[in-house]
Amino acid sequence: MRIDILTLFPSSVHTVLHESILGRAAAKGLIEINCVQIRDYTENRQCQVDDYPYGGGWGCVMMAQPLKKCLDAVMKSAGERKSRVIYLSPQGQPFTQETAKRLQREYDHLVLVCGHYEGVDERFVEACVDEEISLGDFVLTGGEIAAMAVSDAVCRLVPGVLSDEACYTDESHWDGLLEYPQYTRPEVWEGRHVPEVLLNGDHAKITHWRRKQQILRTRDKRPDLYQKADFSLKEDRMILQEIERDALRFPLTEALSCRTARVEDLPVILQIVSDARRILAQRRIDQWQGDYPTEKDFSADIDRGECYLIFHGEEAAGVFTLSGSHQAEYDALTDGKWACETGHYCVLHRAALLAKYRGSGISRFLLKQVEEIACSGGFDSVRTDTHRKNKGMRSLLLNEGFAFRGNVLVSTEPGHDPHRQAFEKIL
Repeated sequence: MRIDILTLFPSSVHTVLHESILGRAAAKGLIEINCVQIRDYTENRQCQVDDYPYGGGWGCVMMAQPLKKCLDAVMKSAGERKSRVIYLSPQGQPFTQETAKRLQREYDHLVLVCGHYEGVDERFVEACVDEEISLGDFVLTGGEIAAMAVSDAVCRLVPGVLSDEACYTDESHWDGLLEYPQYTRPEVWEGRHVPEVLLNGDHAKITHWRRKQQILRTRDKRPDLYQKADFSLKEDRMILQEIERDALRFPLTEALSCRTARVEDLPVILQIVSDARRILAQRRIDQWQGDYPTEKDFSADIDRGECYLIFHGEEAAGVFTLSGSHQAEYDALTDGKWACETGHYCVLHRAALLAKYRGSGISRFLLKQVEEIACSGGFDSVRTDTHRKNKGMRSLLLNEGFAFRGNVLVSTEPGHDPHRQAFEKIL
């Protein structure tokens, strides 16, 4: 790609466009950017390039003659290249990423004409310019800033200029959406954390998160682009449905915390369990549909220091028990085996959230607290189980690094399904 910029200030433009990535690309011969002094082509003894406008008015207008002579010299040196002459003008079509892609794809030579003063003689535009381009609905002193922007946007699309195609295909505006947020070290800066999904190494989850962020950012920051975006791909439609579900979830506006439960917490614990039992019944999942878990179960957990509450601000939002006691039912695992058969494991029991917090993200926080407590207790793994129809819990466990290990039978009241699927996470 060759770009010739016709300007009254070639040294300033050259300095900017021959630094960093574009400078290295020019040194490799991938692109060629020439900044041509229009004044060198004037026929006026005083090197005059502008004059007063006919009909009167403020300022001066650039003359057609030096512009045309400069353009002729550039076109002659370009040879048989496929050229496009562009005048940078506030009257032009707005410059977009699609424009940059079109210019890079269809031409190998661009001539960018930088106006100045009150513009250029209209006869030059009529006779020599193929199209006019504007950076936006505002006026600059000259076309140089616009020419540099167009040159940068086009040249970075030339193969080899950037190290990988993804360097530009993942960026804002490539497919009509804004770019996802980016983070670098340190992991925590002034109390602000890098999103956890970016730290777990799961590339499928990272790709999903980034696409979702692109959609959300475009919707919130550029609704005009969002209205024109193409969401016909199945993955995008699923993300849009996910965003709709997110909008119905309880917003987490306060800090999350975890502490061991106390006897006086029993009423709220039983309320949380009641909410969970009702939701399981609505989904026809035969889990917790008898008396279990009872107040007696949680009282014993509290006495052993194994029951924990999750708080959203001052409100208790969830409960769980983490026990280091041997679970005899897990010894009879079928259709698989534990990965940590001889290690020191703990068991996650009786985990539940208040109904209004379902889907809010607190469940992930709960499992992270389980992991932290288990690690501090010197356990090698965490085991747990859930009903085979409890798809929400299954999905949560798998998404948070638990692996399905097989099937177990648990103690239940007569007439209820004892079959459970067992999961394990190695710490």
